Amino acid sequence: MLKKSLYALVASVLSVPVLAAPLTVYKSPSCGCCEDWVTHMQESGFEVTVIDRDNMAPIKKLAGVRPELASCHTGLIEGYVIEGHVPATDVRQLLQQQPDVEGLTIPGMPQSAPGMDIPGSPYEVLSFDKQGNTQVFSRYPG
Repeated sequence: MLKKSLYALVASVLSVPVLAAPLTVYKSPSCGCCEDWVTHMQESGFEVTVIDRDNMAPIKKLAGVRPELASCHTGLIEGYVIEGHVPATDVRQLLQQQPDVEGLTIPGMPQSAPGMDIPGSPYEVLSFDKQGNTQVFSRYPG
């Protein structure tokens, strides 16, 4: 599958080992909300490997995450990109449905999203393709 080669591409270009874990998360070593999202994913049953990076721009570029779709961390799972604080239920749904998209994103850092955990701010999870086109995948009231 072409999408699964993204793991190998990221690893070879950045000389970073990409482990066989179901979810590999690239994040800044000092980002607390990223750690909280990783905990959310682990508590939801995902095996997570974290790779700390001081410069996330190359990861996002290789993963096809355009600036307007970016958030603080980038995950790779089964050939899909998970950008930002996407809820575990949406990642699970993505893996079950296997739509023809590059991945899911929550641009920015909505306060109500997992890992941020401050209620009251509605947000949308978007799917995106190689051209950066988006479509609403799910909505949350906050």
